[in-house]
Amino acid sequence: MIDTLKEAVLFSKDIAGFGLLEFRAFDLENNVKTLHSWVTMPYATYWGMLDNSVEQVYQAYKEVHEAQFHEAIMGYYNGEPAFLIEKYKASEDAIGKYYNVKSSDYGMHILVGPVTKPIKNFTWHIFSSILEFFFTDSNIERIVVEPDVRNDKIHVLNKKGGFKYAKEVQLPHKKAALAFCNRNDFKQALEEVNGSTEITVVDTNSAHLKTELWERANKHLVAKAISEFSHELLFEPKFEYSKKEVNFYSVTNNVQNGTYFFSAVKQSLDHWYIDADSIYKKDATKKVNAFEFIIEFQEILKIPANLLPTYLEEISSTLSGLAYKFKNQKYSSNELVTEGFQAIEHAMIEGHPCFVANNGRLGFNTDDYEKYAPETDNPFQIIWLAGHKSKAVFTAVEMLNYEKVMQQELGLKAIVHFNKALEKLNKAVEDYIFIPVHPWQWKNKLVNVFANDIANQDLIYLGKGDDMFSAQQSIRTLYNVTDPNKFYTKTALSILNMGFMRGLSPYYMQSTPPITEWISNLLENDTYLKSKGFTMLGEVATVGYRNDLYEPLGKSLAHNKMLSALWRESPHSKIEPQEKLMTMAAFLHRDADGTSFLLELIKASPYNAQQWIKKYLEAYLSPLLHCFFTYEMVFMPHGENLIMVMNDNTPVRVLMKDITEEVIVFNENMKLPEHVDRLFTKTSDTMKVLSIFTDVFDCFFRFMSSILDKDGVLPENEFWKLVADCILEYQNENPQLANKFTQYDLFISEFDRCCLNRLQLKNNKQMLDLGDPIESLSLVGVLENPIAKFN
Repeated sequence: MIDTLKEAVLFSKDIAGFGLLEFRAFDLENNVKTLHSWVTMPYATYWGMLDNSVEQVYQAYKEVHEAQFHEAIMGYYNGEPAFLIEKYKASEDAIGKYYNVKSSDYGMHILVGPVTKPIKNFTWHIFSSILEFFFTDSNIERIVVEPDVRNDKIHVLNKKGGFKYAKEVQLPHKKAALAFCNRNDFKQALEEVNGSTEITVVDTNSAHLKTELWERANKHLVAKAISEFSHELLFEPKFEYSKKEVNFYSVTNNVQNGTYFFSAVKQSLDHWYIDADSIYKKDATKKVNAFEFIIEFQEILKIPANLLPTYLEEISSTLSGLAYKFKNQKYSSNELVTEGFQAIEHAMIEGHPCFVANNGRLGFNTDDYEKYAPETDNPFQIIWLAGHKSKAVFTAVEMLNYEKVMQQELGLKAIVHFNKALEKLNKAVEDYIFIPVHPWQWKNKLVNVFANDIANQDLIYLGKGDDMFSAQQSIRTLYNVTDPNKFYTKTALSILNMGFMRGLSPYYMQSTPPITEWISNLLENDTYLKSKGFTMLGEVATVGYRNDLYEPLGKSLAHNKMLSALWRESPHSKIEPQEKLMTMAAFLHRDADGTSFLLELIKASPYNAQQWIKKYLEAYLSPLLHCFFTYEMVFMPHGENLIMVMNDNTPVRVLMKDITEEVIVFNENMKLPEHVDRLFTKTSDTMKVLSIFTDVFDCFFRFMSSILDKDGVLPENEFWKLVADCILEYQNENPQLANKFTQYDLFISEFDRCCLNRLQLKNNKQMLDLGDPIESLSLVGVLENPIAKFN
């Protein structure tokens, strides 16, 4: 018997200090009972055979045994069965229908059996040996895996082994993450792993913190800092010299050798395009470091000493995020053109274009980052609580009610399960409202801050829902990957990010659906806006829970914004089959190699740059102009707040989101219904029109025109002429608004410079007075209007 087994060994590896691994063909008669004992244990849920009998397992693997391009292999550790491998030719399997399959692609499934006592690096030694076994086959160039998106443990293992995650696919039996690994990927992964004595979670979470990536991230962020701080007149770059038609400048602080030199081009709206690789310090032996840069310029930047550590922590988090994105890029800009909505959403490298510290997320640890950051793209389940109606309030638009929302978002099975949980506690189901909660919020905030409510069973933990969600760029907005036609879920997430704690007010939640209905009616009854296809994603239902212990201390307190949620319409309900979705932030995206996604989109469209930009402005700017001049209503139309609807890689219309928190009505003569009246803000004509100049011109077009100009696609002067043409065309089409065009002149020679970083530097914990946001803006100097000359 021993001799027979030796002859059946397909591959073996004796690992020093660990033991002997042997791979043998799966023996149906002798191995099936062992395999059955594994696949029916709870840990093997993703194998899909929890309820199978021995006979069912036997029949399943008999089919594998008889298949021409599929085989099962039993793995032994020191002579005992320890793991199962399924090896198959991808082009002959159903998975081959979901990507551009190659004949040299082979797939694998792995199930590691339970162990009686922990063995150091047990799973890793098995996994890496399996990959080595596969690559001993000269017919295999690449391994493909398609694990369930919820299987967090295998994702970590796959990434350690060198697998590159490509996209998510909906298979008949699961939502799968498609990933690939070639010989070079595996080799590099082994080199990285072998540099440490053991594989730990910390190693995984810090894998992107490599010297080369870190230095690159620091140069990138310092370039941005010099650019934006110069734009806001905190710096005054000094011209040094020209070399081969390239201008070099410097900025200096009060520290010895505190001068930074760089090449730059000054563009419209005082935008400084800076070559990150050109930056160097006067002391050329010192590497460019963003921490040192901020500390050296602290006095000039006027950062309060007590807030400097927090700001530096946000800088550190932003740097770490950049390094992670550089290392883990899945798609180049060219490849991203053919990808879907969520692949583009998770590929973004830059945060808000104006802010230097734009990726703080203070409160997340390294595990949280891997689980919940948009760029890591790891779907997760949300937690559901039951909140007593004495403190919880559900509100919805007229066409919806609580039962409809719960049936759609939870499903009957989960509702029955949650109801039984309440009944088991002798609680009346009708006295409670179900509340979706971000897992981080529950563990890190709610269990502590709402301990009194939990102890008194005003708040009851129900468990996780069935659906998987993915964090969007707006990190507390969650996209349902299990069923994209369901609503977005937006929850309170009490992390400090870019000048604010990201809570949701339970008091504002009650006014959100009425505001949605009011704006929806306004848009639907406006002929011009309908012709442009301009609409919004309605925030159709909300739930808010009040904390009566903290409420007396002030409703604006962060502790009173920790437990609320809203449901927003899915963009998939707003498009035609031939149309495609993407965040408008993508138009400013450059991949890890610096290639512009905007350029690749234009190249892939049937239009030249001028035609493409004209269509974009018709879809985006024209509706904003109409809302402003007709209703004196403005939004916050920056990149991540807009979803572009594309056809032939060309913008055709826009979907506004995050409406109810960021819309302002200036019109004193417009009668606003109850709850909606909180949108009205009284201010000067200058401040009203500044919303267009700041949010559209300075915070988006400034960066877009720079990209087009630097990439040689469209000179910035031509871009701004197209902007002017779009405005003039709207004005010519609407002569009835002539008085408004004079009152709010978009062609004035200059306008106030709104400085966002100055606000964050002054108070990075709450950079605006939310009770009076307009009056708390920081206005310093003026900007020349780039369209003034075209009137």
